[in-house]
Amino acid sequence: MTATPTDLLREATTRLESITALAEDGGLDSAISLLTRALEDGGVIHAFGTGHSEGFAMEMAGRAGGLIPTNKIALRDLVLHGDRDAGILNAALEREPWLVDELMALTPVGEHDVFVIASNSGVNGSIVGVALWAKEHGHAVIAVTSLDHTARVEPKHPSGKRLSEVADVVIDNLAPYGDATLEVADGIGAGAISSITAAFIAQLLTLGVARAIAESGHVPPMYISANIPGGDDHNHALEELYAGRIRRGD
Repeated sequence: MTATPTDLLREATTRLESITALAEDGGLDSAISLLTRALEDGGVIHAFGTGHSEGFAMEMAGRAGGLIPTNKIALRDLVLHGDRDAGILNAALEREPWLVDELMALTPVGEHDVFVIASNSGVNGSIVGVALWAKEHGHAVIAVTSLDHTARVEPKHPSGKRLSEVADVVIDNLAPYGDATLEVADGIGAGAISSITAAFIAQLLTLGVARAIAESGHVPPMYISANIPGGDDHNHALEELYAGRIRRGD
């Protein structure tokens, strides 16, 4: 068995090339259209992920080179914006479906908003619960998940559904079952890949929406780096257009 940096590069490159080909062939167009239409209608993109998939939400919402009308939902919102004690924040919380109504009551959701939800397994109670909440309230849901992994594990939500079975559009992050791509000893893996491919998908979606808006003759509402002259003024002016609808800094 081998597990070198070059091996990991190969595993990442192969998947990124496959996702790129999918995008070039229009495989992400349905997701991009949903996101673009939401923004054109005055809506906001809500991004949600738990555990390491929160990294996907951070790629979608509130970063330089990203779309300004975006909002990141996180389980810690129950503490930061609700009345829950910080003691509830543990690794098992993402599996709990009970928190969804409470979490969404703290989230500023508008009529034309759309949800992008990332989960490698796609079966945890909070993930499926938020997707179901969004659908029940008339919002489109885009899922980023491992189709290989989710098909091989049991759903943890009382509905018996997986994220991929709730979403309007499903994007495969191409991670294998268990996420690790390389074997370093018998039965021991390394080289987890889902965070890498999910971040790339987030950037492809952002790029696709920005291009679609630009091609329609409008200026995409994008962040520029706060670390360049004029960055803060530019960003704050556009953020004010979505005051009370997007959260930053938590």
